[in-house]
Amino acid sequence: MKRFALIGGIYSNWRALETALSDIARRQVDATFCLGDLGAFGPYPDRVFPVLQQAGVLCLQGNYDHSLACGLADCQCGYTDPRDNHFADLSYDYTFRHTSPAHKAWLGTLPMSRRLDVNGTRLLLCHGSPRKINEFLWESTSPDGFLAYLLDEAGVDVLCVTHTGIKWHRDLGGGRHVVNVGALGRPENDGTPRVWYALLTIGATSGVEFIPIEYDHEALAADMHAERLPAEFIETILSGWWTTCLEVLPQKERARGRF
Repeated sequence: MKRFALIGGIYSNWRALETALSDIARRQVDATFCLGDLGAFGPYPDRVFPVLQQAGVLCLQGNYDHSLACGLADCQCGYTDPRDNHFADLSYDYTFRHTSPAHKAWLGTLPMSRRLDVNGTRLLLCHGSPRKINEFLWESTSPDGFLAYLLDEAGVDVLCVTHTGIKWHRDLGGGRHVVNVGALGRPENDGTPRVWYALLTIGATSGVEFIPIEYDHEALAADMHAERLPAEFIETILSGWWTTCLEVLPQKERARGRF
C-alpha cells in the first residue's frame, strides 16, 4: 500500500503551506506532490519555493507557473468574464513582479504531468486535465461517462487534478477514481478560512481523504494588506467566501457561496 499527499493551488500562501507540510510529516506518506499554481492571489510568492524544496515536495507546472516561466502576458487561467480577468490580471502582475528570475527559471524545469505505476495501478497527476492545463473539472459538470472517457484516453486508473480550487472525488468503480485535490492557497467558498489537501491511498482498496488545514489566516491577511493586494482577496481569506473568480463557477458550485 502507498499513500501520497496531494497539494493543489498554493497561490503564494506560504503560511498554509508550512502548516500543511507539518501535518503531512506526521502522517508518514510515501511522497508529497504539488499539482501546480505555486503563485497567484497571495503575498510574497518567493517565500513558497524554499519551503517546498526543503520538504522535498515533487511539483508540477500549473498554468500560472508556465506563464511565469515563459514570461507570458497573463496567467492562462481560462477565465472568460471581464471581472474575473480583471482580478486575474492584478494577481498575475503582482506575482510576476515579485517572483525572482531564479525561481521563474526553476518553474520552467517542472514537468506538466507525472505518471506513476503503483503495483499495477496507473496514476496521472496534472493541473487542469489530461487535455489542457487550464481546463476546469467541476464536480457538478463532470458526469461519470465523461470522467471514464478521460481515464480511457489517458490510459490510467486514477486521475488527480486541481485548478478549480474546490475539492471533490468520484469513485467510478473497478479501482477507477478521479480526484480534484482542491487548493491549499485559499478557502473553497464555504464560509470558513480553512484550506485543504488530499491523502490518496493506493492498495487493495484505494481511497481519498481530504484534510482540513487551519492556519494563521489573519496574519496572511495582514501580509496581503501590507502588499496592497486587492481588498476582495483579503476578504476571501478572512471570511472564507469567494469575492472574485465567481463567474466561472457552475450554477451548483456558485449556489453554495455567499455571492
